[in-house]
Amino acid sequence: MAKSTGKSQERLKRRLEVKDFKLMSLKTIAEAINSNQSVQDLLSTYKNTLMEPPLSIEKLVLFEEQTNWECVMKFGIEAEFPVFNQKDLAKVESSKFLINSLGKRENFEVSIPVKHEEKVIAYVMVGDIKEEEGVSPIIKHLNFIETLTNIIIVAIKNRRFIADSLRQERVRKELELAAEMQAMLVPNELPSDDYFDVSAIYRPHQQVGGDYYDFISINEDEVMFCMADVSGKGVSAAFLMSNFQAYLMAIFRFQKMALEDIVHELNDRVIRSTQGEKFITFFFATYNKQSRLLKYINCGHNPPILMPPQGKTEWLKNGCMGLGMLDEIPRVLSGEVSIEPGSVVICYTDGLTELENEDLEEYGTERLEQALEKNFFAPTAALNQLIVKELNAFRGTMPYVDDTALLSCRFH
Repeated sequence: MAKSTGKSQERLKRRLEVKDFKLMSLKTIAEAINSNQSVQDLLSTYKNTLMEPPLSIEKLVLFEEQTNWECVMKFGIEAEFPVFNQKDLAKVESSKFLINSLGKRENFEVSIPVKHEEKVIAYVMVGDIKEEEGVSPIIKHLNFIETLTNIIIVAIKNRRFIADSLRQERVRKELELAAEMQAMLVPNELPSDDYFDVSAIYRPHQQVGGDYYDFISINEDEVMFCMADVSGKGVSAAFLMSNFQAYLMAIFRFQKMALEDIVHELNDRVIRSTQGEKFITFFFATYNKQSRLLKYINCGHNPPILMPPQGKTEWLKNGCMGLGMLDEIPRVLSGEVSIEPGSVVICYTDGLTELENEDLEEYGTERLEQALEKNFFAPTAALNQLIVKELNAFRGTMPYVDDTALLSCRFH
């Protein structure tokens, strides 16, 4: 009788010790979570808890749902595990699970789907290395293992959610800064005087983009205007274009160079900045108010339209390949045109002419030319708005898929 009573007391003592262990483990995990430990530190605390007696888990693999099902922790095994895929889910629901990895078989006594709000967010596979008599601690403490894993995984999910939110906030602020920077690249005011009537519209596809236009005075008699487009979109394109614009302005303000030499200088700059990973299409022209002579070079850009009040429309095509496509541009052909009073030049980027409608037809240069001809005598601000109105009617429900820039200049 005394012996039986002693065994009962011993079992009760062990049960109390196990309960104390579990309570202390939950307390330790809670403290780790509340102290904002890293994901790796949380997993380390989780691992140490599982390996301690009375749990004494000998091998474990933990898969978490991220972009794919990925192994975020393992111990007690040698094999490297591949990414867990959706086809394995049916297998995991069984009481036992076997993984073949790099030719090695790993058996697990139990596979546990870990759920949060009825959705499976993780799977933990646990097993014994040594076979011993009696009930495996895995089976004894299955509910606690599941509870502990659930707490850890939900905490890790929250960590990642917070990290993603902070990352998105940083990206948002960077985009705002880039958008402010890009707004400073394009002129706030364009001339409307006895010599010119100039207006422009710019619509970045994302918050920032890689299109750029400008209209500047070189001296009392000459002006320069341009349109450029960086391959690609977003922040990287915007930063490259800001660098390009700064260098272009420095050339026109502090150096006197032939247009052909400017092209070679800019090409070198783009090559150094991008290491051949991006290029820039670029149209630029100088106009002399006294001689009414327009000189230009088109570096692989969509050819601007020059339409006189009477006579033949001209496409400004003379030039060379885009900047940054080759280390050296082999040949540059400049263009020269005498401008009649009342003539209009329209510069644009491919985001305008390549925009498609529901039938996958591009807006194209022919429709742009017709829109200019139809609204030729409108002030340039109204002309641009009318072109955009026709563009929107053409595209219907189709979205803009690229940065779009449009600059119109009437020569008085």
